[in-house]
Amino acid sequence: MKYISCESPRHLALKTTERPKVEDGNVLLLVKYVGICGTDLHAYQGNQPFFSYPRILGHELATEILDTGFTHADLTPGSRMVLIPYINCQKCVSCRAGKTNCCQNLKVLGVHTDGGMQEIISVPERLLIPANDLSLEEIAIVEPLSIGAHALRRSQVKNNETIIVMGCGPIGIGIIQLAKYIGAKVIAMDTNDYRLSLAKDKFGADVVVNALQSPLDHILEVTEGQLSHAIFDATGNKKAMEGGIDFMMHGGRYILVGLTNGPLTFHHPAIHAKETTLLCSRNATKEDFEFVMRVLREKKFNTESYITKKVPSQSILTDFDSWSSPDSKDIKVLTRW
Repeated sequence: MKYISCESPRHLALKTTERPKVEDGNVLLLVKYVGICGTDLHAYQGNQPFFSYPRILGHELATEILDTGFTHADLTPGSRMVLIPYINCQKCVSCRAGKTNCCQNLKVLGVHTDGGMQEIISVPERLLIPANDLSLEEIAIVEPLSIGAHALRRSQVKNNETIIVMGCGPIGIGIIQLAKYIGAKVIAMDTNDYRLSLAKDKFGADVVVNALQSPLDHILEVTEGQLSHAIFDATGNKKAMEGGIDFMMHGGRYILVGLTNGPLTFHHPAIHAKETTLLCSRNATKEDFEFVMRVLREKKFNTESYITKKVPSQSILTDFDSWSSPDSKDIKVLTRW
């Protein structure tokens, strides 16, 4: 069985190993697509928190069942599956409270334990959601969209509220279109005009703002001085994350979806004066996955524009540098296995 390992920063290697065996409670899955995400790119570059080498990357997976070792009506060979790639302990206080996304002993595929850049993977049956009514391409993007869905649910965004999404990468784009699905007015912010045009023309952003061109003045103008009910950071950039509070109205919410590898500093009088609700949003739960699957079934997400490239798995060995370039015009790259 072939797999690709990130041996050390900027070093990927194609290797072979024995096919995994069926274990109690686990299912063998054929990996059909692996989406390339920021976590993979940061791990490759050597700046991903919670990470050690070597590691098989990949947690945005489209899969089909190969073998189960048990009988289950929805889990038969060839059935398409959405995989929730967060292996939780089911025992800690977070898990018992239903917050499996931030389990105290969490192991995320491709981060804390080996992920999906391999031909066959063995996973616990409880992490699977049957998805025969979705295409393999749609299945492959359920996980990154669920990150945005979880952030929106955490923030309790309502119909007709104004939100700002900072960062128009894969996660930010997902937040934008899912927020439009629930009826919010969306202001998209980025430093890249190409991504801003995509956010507006393909994914429904009402207003776009270049963060390098007097963004506060622009936002004050388009909101008639009221600023935004909720700000979502999807940049993971320290400067952006620390400055986002400026765009939030008094009594608003600030949701940190992006992750930076270091401390953040906020001016306490500024966040205190606004009685800021500061939230971190990590991963997603089954509820978020099912919400995204419903949106995809209703054809309310622009999958065609979101998936910008489909390439053979071998491209992982040669193209990671271009995919991680700031000049890349890709949103979501899918690798075929």
